[in-house]
Amino acid sequence: MATDLSRRLVAEALGTAMLVAAVVGSGIMADRLTDDVALSLLGNTIPTGAMLVVLITILGPISGAHFNPAVTLVFALRREIQTNAATAYVIAQITGGIAGTFLAHAMFDLPMLQISQTVRAGSGQWIAELLAAFGLVFTILAGLRFRSDAIPWLVGLYITAAYWFTASTSFANPAVAIARALSNTFAGIRPFDVPAFIVAELLGALLAMALAGWLLAEPKPLPEMRASE
Repeated sequence: MATDLSRRLVAEALGTAMLVAAVVGSGIMADRLTDDVALSLLGNTIPTGAMLVVLITILGPISGAHFNPAVTLVFALRREIQTNAATAYVIAQITGGIAGTFLAHAMFDLPMLQISQTVRAGSGQWIAELLAAFGLVFTILAGLRFRSDAIPWLVGLYITAAYWFTASTSFANPAVAIARALSNTFAGIRPFDVPAFIVAELLGALLAMALAGWLLAEPKPLPEMRASE
């Protein structure tokens, strides 16, 4: 029996809040512990990947564990979630993400409301976000097709890797991009740069959906051969 919408929305808001708290909080902690940017990035990467494994495992059975408007868009276009529910999911994700940023600031005794000054712009960043979202959505769809039980680990490992091979450190999530614009910390992004990130993320998600629709399709049975042939 499907979980009612109110509980699904709480799961989406909670999951996105915890994800963003992990991203922003680990970025603050890493930045305080070392001046080495590479070590700071590593300290930001591992908690994010680990948190995704946990959140998808425990909340996936309730809401599907989207935590990402790009993922919700794909499932809506695939008609696996109704339009009104998808819209509510996105609102819950954005709201939860912002709450996660505020929670991270509160934990580290920082001003709750901040505006990031970190510039993340240019074609390299946009291509990186397109690739990051493409890979994330394709990983989810391929996981659903072949190894649904492994999706928490597949997504967690993908994001862990994408932190390091993408120029943008793989936001891959419009709700997370919005939330990180409200944090002038290691994990931040200047609000002016957020719209281009979101466009790139949505485009990457749509491209992944299109490719998966062809590449992961069930093979058609071969016609039976007649005895005379």
